[in-house]
Parts: sequence; C-alpha cells; structure tokens
Amino acid sequence: MNIEDYNYDLDESYIAQKPITNRSESKLMILNKNNGKIEHTKFYNIINYLKEGDVLVLNDTKVLPARLLGKKSDTSAKIEILLLKNIENDIWECLARPGKRLHIGSEIIFSDKLKCFVKEKLDDGIIRVEFQYKGIFLEIIEEIGLMPLPPYIHETLKEQNRYQTVYAKYLGSAAAPTAGLHFTEQLLKEIADKGIIICYVTLHVGLGTFRPVEVSNIKDHHMHSEYYEMKKEVADILNNAKKNKRKIYAVGTTSTRVLETVASTYGTFKECSGNTDIFIYPGYEFKAIDGLITNFHLPKSTLLMLVSALSKREYILNAYEIAKQNNYRFFSFGDAMFIK
Repeated sequence: MNIEDYNYDLDESYIAQKPITNRSESKLMILNKNNGKIEHTKFYNIINYLKEGDVLVLNDTKVLPARLLGKKSDTSAKIEILLLKNIENDIWECLARPGKRLHIGSEIIFSDKLKCFVKEKLDDGIIRVEFQYKGIFLEIIEEIGLMPLPPYIHETLKEQNRYQTVYAKYLGSAAAPTAGLHFTEQLLKEIADKGIIICYVTLHVGLGTFRPVEVSNIKDHHMHSEYYEMKKEVADILNNAKKNKRKIYAVGTTSTRVLETVASTYGTFKECSGNTDIFIYPGYEFKAIDGLITNFHLPKSTLLMLVSALSKREYILNAYEIAKQNNYRFFSFGDAMFIK
C-alpha cells in the first residue's frame, strides 16, 4: 500500500504532446490480466479482440472548455480559472492560479460578457465563485474558454475537438475520458456491425484527475467525488450480459468507476445517478467489468492503482517498461492498452 510501489521512471520524451492524425491508428497493447502476456497491435484492431455479444461501455461526457483567462478588476493581475463543478445556479467550484492573489470579494473579469466574484476560499487553490454574465452562460464559456489540457502537455492544441471523444454528448467534464479518444465513428460502426453491444454511461471528470497522491500510504488518500448517471436501458443491457455470462468491457477508468460504483452500491445495475468517490486499488474485487481499455497513466496516480487492481501491479509495471522499449506514447494523447 506504499505509494512508491506505484512509481516508475518516465522520460518526458515519452509523453505525447499532441494527438496523432488518425485517432484509431494509435498503438494498442493487449495485456492478459491473468498471466501478464503481451501482444502489440494498432487500435483499429481492437475489433479482433471483441466477440459478438460482448458489451462495450463508454463515457459520453463532454469536456467544458473550462480554462478561463481573466484579470482582477482592481490590479489587472492575470488570473486563470479552471471550472470544476457547478455547485448551484451560477456558483462554481474552481481551481485558481495564482490563488494567493485572490480574496473573498475579489472580482475577476474575463470579457465584456463574463465576470465573477470570489465567494469562498478552500484548500489546495480551490475557490468558489459566483458568475455574472450577459447572455447564456454555457454559450459564453464555449466562446471564450480554452480546453483544460493537463499540465504535462506543453503544445497548443490546434483542433479543440481532438480533446473530445467523437461520441461526447453531455457537457460537464474538466478533463476528457482519454481512453475514448482512440475511437472513430467508423470504428464504432464496425464494432456494432459485428454484434458487439455499445452503450454509454456518464461521469463528469472533476478535480480527482488533477490531484496527485501525496500520502505515503495510499489508503489515506481522499478521492474527490464526481457526478455520474446510468440510464435504465443501459442497466438492462448490463444485467442481461451478466445473466448470460457475456463479457463487459469498460472504455476508460471513468466508465469503470461508474460501473463498479453502481454494482457495489446496489448489487446489480439499475437506473441511477449521484456522486461517486470510489477508490479502486489492489485488493478490490471487481463486480462489474471483465476488462478495460485504457491509456498509460502517470506514476503514483490513482489510475495506475486501478489498473493494477484489475491485473497485478507487477504485470502492469512490466507492461509499462515494455511499452517504453517499444516507443509507446504515454498519457492523454498517448497510446492504449486493453487489459482482458
């Protein structure tokens, strides 16, 4: 349970700085979760590892262009706000940089249509603000906001939609569910035509994505909660798959967290919504999924712990070393792994 057990060396040159031209031409590593055996292929060949009747569960959240660049009205000091969660009405929880320049009552101006006032200062640079605007809030955000790319990506994203999945539907995430970035509409059609059932859950990715694990014993780490939804027709598909002993594969750790939250809470799948702070690490017994399509994750991250729980920590870390030897690209715009 020591955080150093989930550490590995990664030179910055392995971190993908931009998406490849064709989403589905990423590299794909197939990892047998039971024995650690590895195959190498391209992502578009994922269809060859899925069978008719299998269920593929994707997260249809849509990333809010949540980075807002503004200035304090009194000093003109530059302030960057990252929208994290809508608390109620026009009050949002945000990550502010530099937060130390802000005080309760500070006014931040983003454009002639949008400004906010600091209502509350919390820990770790988190603030709560109330927005004032002229027009429709989300339309203004889509007009002036920037995609909230992770801090390890230093290049400017030329096409904003490349940090969205092709099936993104419900606006609300502070980060993309990046395992889904590899799918094209054509590949999804081919998968469906093979008789593989595709369904969607929603999890709005929030602060947990940006928080490193800062405790030595991972059991002491506190996960922030994120909003999720599962529709009745999806619950019916998943229950039917379990009944008929068909495989359920999650696309991404976010989809995994929804499925495992629902299965753990209710002992079955059902129409529901709420907030989850589920923290999956080795020792966890999976109740929902049989496998996972995912990217390569940061050292010491909760996501690395989740994939280690599905397989074995030793198999995962060995796979990461092999990925480096084979020039796989890591993190959000990087290559993929199918743990099955």
